[in-house]
Amino acid sequence: MQQVETARGIAQLIVDNVKRVIIGKDQAIELGVIALMCEGHALIEDVPGVGKTMLARSIARSAGCSFKRIQFTPDLLPTDVTGVSIFNQRSGEFEFRQGPIIAQIVLADEINRATPKTQSSTLEAMEERQVTVEGVTHTVPSPFMVMATQNPIEYEGTFPLPEAQLDRFFVMITLGYPSIEEEIAVINGQQVGHPIESLQAVASAEEIRQMQRAARDVYVDDLIKQYIVTIISATRDHADIALGASPRGSLFLFRGAQALALIRGRDYVLPDDVKELIVPIMRHRIIVSAAARMRGVDPGNVMNEIADSIPVPGAQAQGWFRS
Repeated sequence: MQQVETARGIAQLIVDNVKRVIIGKDQAIELGVIALMCEGHALIEDVPGVGKTMLARSIARSAGCSFKRIQFTPDLLPTDVTGVSIFNQRSGEFEFRQGPIIAQIVLADEINRATPKTQSSTLEAMEERQVTVEGVTHTVPSPFMVMATQNPIEYEGTFPLPEAQLDRFFVMITLGYPSIEEEIAVINGQQVGHPIESLQAVASAEEIRQMQRAARDVYVDDLIKQYIVTIISATRDHADIALGASPRGSLFLFRGAQALALIRGRDYVLPDDVKELIVPIMRHRIIVSAAARMRGVDPGNVMNEIADSIPVPGAQAQGWFRS
């Protein structure tokens, strides 16, 4: 239990630190920290100006890890992301100049403004924690996390992310517009300067790795594992879904529930942990059918419908029982 409390303390420090910059979006902040705990990547999608980039930068600063930012534009090349080998005339050898993807936390800003070829240059790093340039493999540092922002695809000048890349993102985060009170607080907070300028690291890279190890040790009952897989399986047979979730969806929902339980101060997972994460972890993994889209069906609504249709199991976890 001591390991859980220590890891929970680290996670809470990061959450509280980011709240100094991002006002009124506690769930979005928590989801970003959960992705970091699960060694996953986060896709932040929303309209311009609601704080997508600030959320990513705030988490990066709070985590105390090396940070690189890539501004994705239509003329960005894959080598601008991964790096390139340059011939050194003095040594007579090629030297690798690493790209910004080789950092612990990478902000891929407006990722859907780059061409598909450039977007795909991040795939190897996101899945295999390495990049290969001219046949030579280079390992990215640990911990490693890509936080990508994108505007909705109905905006002009964007290239929708392919399904294979969307599936590699652990979670999709949306911020939404603030309330009137929250927007006034944003104005007051930035009257003199931006709060991110004074934001300091509250955790080290080693503490992040410690938090990641603790999350994987959280107990998950077999009934809850079956509950998770049943939810994912239901996406493959639903009338409104053209393409259901892959087994990666089951694994990510499992790990996300572990991390959320740890943040809540428990060393075991409850069914409610799974239900809370179904939409943010699953909505970008399914493709709604054309007929359903014409009726205005939203992936999040479909996932909520699936979750409501599947009975919540009783679970026994380290002395806790629920029926």
